[in-house]
Formats: sequence, structure tokens, C-alpha cells
Amino acid sequence: MLLITGGAGFIGANLVHHCLEHTAQQVVVLDALTYAGGLDNLEPWLGHDRLHFEHGDIRDRERVRELLHQYQPRAIIHLAAESHVDRSIATADAFVDTNVVGTMRLLQATLAWWDGLPATRRQSFRLLHVSTDEVFGSLAPDAAPFDVHTPYAPSNPYAAAKAAADHLVMAWHRTHGLPTCILHSANNYGPRQYPEKLIPLTIQRVLAGATVPVYGDGLQQRDWLHVTDHCRALMDLLEVAEPGEVYLVGGGAPCSNRELLRELCRQLDAAYHAGRIPAPPGGWPAEGAASRLRQVTDRPGHDRRYASSNRRLHQATGWRAQIALTDGLRDTVQWYLDNPQWLARRKSATPPAWLTCSRGQTA
Repeated sequence: MLLITGGAGFIGANLVHHCLEHTAQQVVVLDALTYAGGLDNLEPWLGHDRLHFEHGDIRDRERVRELLHQYQPRAIIHLAAESHVDRSIATADAFVDTNVVGTMRLLQATLAWWDGLPATRRQSFRLLHVSTDEVFGSLAPDAAPFDVHTPYAPSNPYAAAKAAADHLVMAWHRTHGLPTCILHSANNYGPRQYPEKLIPLTIQRVLAGATVPVYGDGLQQRDWLHVTDHCRALMDLLEVAEPGEVYLVGGGAPCSNRELLRELCRQLDAAYHAGRIPAPPGGWPAEGAASRLRQVTDRPGHDRRYASSNRRLHQATGWRAQIALTDGLRDTVQWYLDNPQWLARRKSATPPAWLTCSRGQTA
């Protein structure tokens, strides 16, 4: 039995699909079903005898402890988090409540349950906490990629809240002996990502015939990781991770936001000309979807570059990214085209601030 917190969200739901499709694992999903999560993310597995959904909040310590006693998981993969940087800049309260307080209460409940296990169960149990490369701040243009020795230097409230959660996870291991591990992930993309994030937002706005906002000069560099490769890394690591260890996972596909968006627009152009996309209001732009890109004022505290070393993860598991960025973007575009009802349900709940584009120059 594997317990996944936040299992109805983007990465969590993809992990559930991966586990049920590729392993014999029984999975318990604990999710509060906030705006970014949805039971439809778990279709067609809802009701299957290997998937157990539990509606609940990681901040509810007694609820978590009750579920641990009920299901007796061999491991927890902790993915429940508020994760959108722009929202954290607007108001950080939910990020501290969920990412910091929620993680602390999950640790408290897990420790109280774990303390009562037989010695062999205590030794084999793992709590794998999924963090982000953003806790390390911005890399200089010529700096080596982040590794396990990189100091923390978060630039925004989201990253700061995740950094605080990381420190709590490490403290519960060092103080109480709870067998925790941390995995810092690069930027994920793929199916079921909430449409306030860069890639699904761009797809949504191009399909609607709208302009696409690009922060600043668009030259911020990220290391893009397909969510399926991330799920593989999590499951591989779960089998070998040593308590107290830290690992990083990147996609090995660094590119600027501008390069990413132009490739995404090429994929959308190809889909339109192949007849897989209906013409948006006003028709498809003659210059291509990239003509919809518009530079807007940069985000406060916007990190310039991220890159992660996979060395320790590769040494421990042999893991390597398998999905090239071009292929992953093509498949991601196709998933959103194949699931218009999913996108429509999210779009109706997306805050207007992430659907509007300030007037600016072509990127």
C-alpha cells in the first residue's frame, strides 16, 4: 500500500496512473480537492479495487493518523502543496498553511504512527517528500547545475515555503529518526496540468485566439521534465532511497521560456494544419501561433536560470529521462486537444489574472 498526498493534482494524479498501470501497487490518495485537484484526474481508475480515494487535508493531523492506521502504507509520497509562484506573490497565506504547516502536521501524524510499528516495518518504511529546484534560487549563466550541496536561496514565497517544508522533513529525520528522503524536481509538464501554468495556459490562449503573456525578455532558462519521467524517478527512488538522503531530478532539456513557447507554438501550428484544431475566433494567425506571444512586465523576484544534476539519482537507480522535450510537448498538446471538457472545467475556475495579457511588445 502506497499513500500519495495531493494525488488528485497534476503530478500526483499522473503518479497514480503510473503506479496502477505499471505496478501491482495498491494506492491511497489523500487530497483536499482544492482548485488545482479534481477527481476526474483519476479517471478511469476511480472505483477500481486498487485505488482508494480519501478526501482530507494534510493539516488535519488526526485524519492523517487515522488513515495511516487504517491502510498501513509501506511508504508515503508527499506531493500535496500549493505550487503556483504568481499566486504566492499575490498572497502567501495558503502556501505557508499547506506547504509548511501541512507538512509539519503530516510529519507529526506519521511519526506517532511509525513509532508503534514493529522494528522491521519501521526500518523499511519511507516518507518521500517532493520538493522543487526553486528552493536554490537563481543560477548564474556559467554556474554548474544545482546539486545536493547547493545552499538554499529561495527568491519567492512559494520557494520559501517549500524550503521551510524541506527543513522540517530533514529535522524530523535527524531529531526523531523518521526515515524521510527529499527529491528536488525541475519544472514539470504534461497531461492534467492546471491551466494557470505556462504550457497549458499557452495552449488554452492560442486555442481561444488570445495573446500569450511572456514575462520580461523571455530568456529565463528552465530544465523541463516530463511528468511521466518524474513518476518513473519517484518509483525507482522509492525502492532504494536511504533515509536522510537528498536527490535531484532534471529533464536534461534546458531552454529559455521564449524557446519553449516558440516550440510549443510550432506544435500547435502543426496540429492546426493537420486538421486537429478548429479555427479560433478570428481564424488561425497567418504568421503562426508564435505571433500571439506578447512581452509583459517581468514577475517580481523572477529567477533567471535553473539546472539540476541527476548524478546522485542516476547512481542510485540508473534513472535517465526518456522523453525528449519536442516529443513531450507534441504529446502534451495532443492530450489537451483530446480532452476539451477537462480544459473547459478548469478554465471556468481559473482566476482572470492568469487569463489576461497586458499590452506589450511581440516576444
